[in-house]
Amino acid sequence: MQAPGEYTNKIISDMPADLSSEQARYFKQTIQRFPEEAIYIYSFKENRLLYADGWEEILGYKDDEISLSTIVNSTSSEYAQFSMELNDKALKFIFKKSENLEKYSFQIELKKIHKNGTPIPLIVKVGVFRAENGQLTEMIGRNQVNHSITLGTIMRYAAYGPDISEFEDELNKELFRHYAISEKEKQALALVAKGFAFKEIAAHVNISQSAVEKRILPLYKRFGVKSLSHLITFAYDNHILP
Repeated sequence: MQAPGEYTNKIISDMPADLSSEQARYFKQTIQRFPEEAIYIYSFKENRLLYADGWEEILGYKDDEISLSTIVNSTSSEYAQFSMELNDKALKFIFKKSENLEKYSFQIELKKIHKNGTPIPLIVKVGVFRAENGQLTEMIGRNQVNHSITLGTIMRYAAYGPDISEFEDELNKELFRHYAISEKEKQALALVAKGFAFKEIAAHVNISQSAVEKRILPLYKRFGVKSLSHLITFAYDNHILP
């Protein structure tokens, strides 16, 4: 059994981007970066970053010195294991796909550690940037500072793509032992907290009632709660719901 992050660290490198390259200059002109955001593009063909922008502001590393390995391994200790496992499982899932690859991405809320030791709350979204002949070749990562999110012991993540149910089910199966909740589970739980019945939630989000149950009922065991009201209280107490 692989250790958390072993798969990811085997397929990424410590090579920074060559920001003087024509490709990097093109990305600089065409990719919009928002305030308090850092971006990278990583090539699995070249086994290096192709582009990095905004990292000195966010984590204290110059854009021409930071590598994907540094970015991945700068996650704070309380989020590191879950983040590593999420990276592993998500990348394995996407590498198995061969169609509509550019539509796949995943997101996690976590803390990374600035070069000076300061924890930085981030919403990290990683997606397929380019695919060739049905094979993932480049990923893009957007790391947005968000001081308004309250990060606690519950890991919050999301999966996106054409096979979103399969993608999320795969992540849930592997990450179940963690205190974690997916965006789809959180969406259903928010509607439960508003007083909607499972049947009403199913109609609201256009899925079956059994699919709603599949999102809610496993949370009882995962979070050690005994009832729906206990689950809702737990969600508020642990900042799952605002």
